Amino acid sequence: MPQQGFELPLFLDLFAVFLMAATGAIEAIRREFDLVGLLGLSLATGVGGALIRDGIFLQAGVPAVVRNQDYLLAVAAAAAACLIFGRRAVLSDKLVAVVDAAALGAYAVVGMEKSLAFGLDFAPAVLVGTVNACGGGLLRDVLTREAPLVFRPGQFYAFAALIGCLTYPLLRQSDALPPLAAALGAIGVTFLLRMLAITRNWRTTAVRDSGLFGRRRNPPVA
Repeated sequence: MPQQGFELPLFLDLFAVFLMAATGAIEAIRREFDLVGLLGLSLATGVGGALIRDGIFLQAGVPAVVRNQDYLLAVAAAAAACLIFGRRAVLSDKLVAVVDAAALGAYAVVGMEKSLAFGLDFAPAVLVGTVNACGGGLLRDVLTREAPLVFRPGQFYAFAALIGCLTYPLLRQSDALPPLAAALGAIGVTFLLRMLAITRNWRTTAVRDSGLFGRRRNPPVA
């Protein structure tokens, strides 16, 4: 287990919120939402994973995102940045992919560290960290009436978050790495895996097509 007595710096948590909120803001701009819709989707995407973590899993009192106004300021800053540079963001799928991959890694590590610090065992902490990383995107997809990305066949998403959660405590066990370096290393691993999945088109397949249910029959010919 990781060494005790360490708390991730707040800027790392705020960085994750900012990036995740930006993906929500960009999606709102693409869908031609109004200002209220943009702010609402930015908020849900930016802090959704943290609210699920604190409100459902950890239940350690008032969630951090409403105890510290810096989280809401990070969401507002992301929404404002996307309003200013909205056209460039909307037209650049690569930019969106990079932002989303960085947010995924940061939130995976933050969720994992908070879960371990709360006293959860390794396996539950991995679950909470993965949900923390994917929760905002899940809410974004639900609110925009899309099948959630984490459930659809496609390029590694939840799997990348899972690897980040597994990597963080392993790096924390190393005496040669300061805790912050371990956190940044795990974020880097998640980011790299997600970007490789995108650039090399590493994809999951639908369960129906995986062979688990036998060979698919061809439809009868009339």
